[in-house]
Amino acid sequence: MRGVLASIPSPPTGVYHVGPLTIHMYGLMLLLGIAACIWLTGRRWVKLGGDWDLVYRVAIWGVIFGIVGARIYHLITSWNEDAAIHAHWYGPFAVWSGGLGIWGAIPFGAAAGAVVVRRSGNSVTLFMDAVAPGLLLAQGIGRWGNYWNQELYGKHTTLPWALEIHGKGALNEYHPTFLYEFTWDLLAVLALLWIGRRWRIKPPGLFALYVAFYTAFRTYEETLRIDPSNHFLGQRINFWVSLVTFVLSVSFFVWWQFLRKEHAEKPDVRRARPVPKGPTMAVPRGRVRQRG
Repeated sequence: MRGVLASIPSPPTGVYHVGPLTIHMYGLMLLLGIAACIWLTGRRWVKLGGDWDLVYRVAIWGVIFGIVGARIYHLITSWNEDAAIHAHWYGPFAVWSGGLGIWGAIPFGAAAGAVVVRRSGNSVTLFMDAVAPGLLLAQGIGRWGNYWNQELYGKHTTLPWALEIHGKGALNEYHPTFLYEFTWDLLAVLALLWIGRRWRIKPPGLFALYVAFYTAFRTYEETLRIDPSNHFLGQRINFWVSLVTFVLSVSFFVWWQFLRKEHAEKPDVRRARPVPKGPTMAVPRGRVRQRG
């Protein structure tokens, strides 16, 4: 079996020059992920009675704030671990070299998107459910950027699908965690779409499931990865962040979907009809007596 499947080769470079253009494959994968998210979210939102214009506006602001949040999280948690941050004066801003934390991207991007949706007069929770599968699809596609940068791989392995890093041979083969997460994310996207059609999920329950699905695998994935990271109680920081987020998202879903008591609708209290007044006679302005 080893001879049939061999191993997964890494690309020789993640940067290509086409005439005057310089293409960073990491950034290109992010753009493809964003495009896929917009496409899937737009289709779902239109079916719910929405319009594409809102999807585009949410995408613009969500992406901007998502990238900012992702970079801030990476800088905070990996300041002493990522040498690329200190390589140049612009290192902290060089997102094309890698270093975006999903734990900062989703909160910042979701907050910005929620503001846009709320100001448009639409339901924020309904839009959260509409965008949930698209976000997971974007994350899966974005993981191929790590493949092009030869980063965030797992422990050494001799499995037939091992990933070659920095050379050929058994000593340079590692778990392709990018491929594991990509596969998991695609399966989870299909699961979310099926669950949304099969059952009545109270918004934003589907968004909570998206978070639970992602963190369920991410928690395991953190036990495989060997890239530099700060540790706490013997585990990587992102392991604990993922585990806590998983517990919170599952707890919220169970409470929101099954345990929360929905408030009874308030009676429609209407104001009493005003008593109609009879016709009044207009008095010329100059004839109105002024009282002393």
